[in-house]
Amino acid sequence: MPVLSSAEELREHLQRDLPGAGVLPLPPPPPEPGAEGKEPEKKAKGKEKPDFLTTGDTVVVAERLTEVAHYLRDTLGYEYLSDIAVVDYLADDLFELVYRFYHLDGGGDLVVKVRVPRGQPVVPSLTPTWPGANFHEREGYDLFGITFQGHPDLRRLYLWEEFEGHPMRKDFPRQGDKYLTLAGS
Repeated sequence: MPVLSSAEELREHLQRDLPGAGVLPLPPPPPEPGAEGKEPEKKAKGKEKPDFLTTGDTVVVAERLTEVAHYLRDTLGYEYLSDIAVVDYLADDLFELVYRFYHLDGGGDLVVKVRVPRGQPVVPSLTPTWPGANFHEREGYDLFGITFQGHPDLRRLYLWEEFEGHPMRKDFPRQGDKYLTLAGS
């Protein structure tokens, strides 16, 4: 089985073998009102904000994640799911889940991303196939409020069941929170 060398190569495989599973990166934001015909402002060196949402990453449709992950394992030989990370893009009203797969014969990792709306963050669970995904998914549920459909034991990992909210969300209150007041007592 081939070890892929780039995200572009992975996207080509997915487009060929699993049409409709991948999606293009989000388009750049529209120009600000009244900016037509104006020359873009120059930013100070080192102050540019990278646009992580428009990179050439391999982004797949959430509903097809399980199918894509099985394709990576069964067809391409990427058997090891190393980790699942969650990124909160508050301004874009979405969560991005980053899955990192490795080929046991060596080589670099394959990164697959899934983007879901913050208001309805539902992603299929990979735990039934990769038991190592269990704690990563429970962490995403506990700290961000993402539901992993089909997870055999989706419950909080770090916080107690009565805890209200998800503290890693960027809009979680940091001051005046009832838990901070209790801690100071």
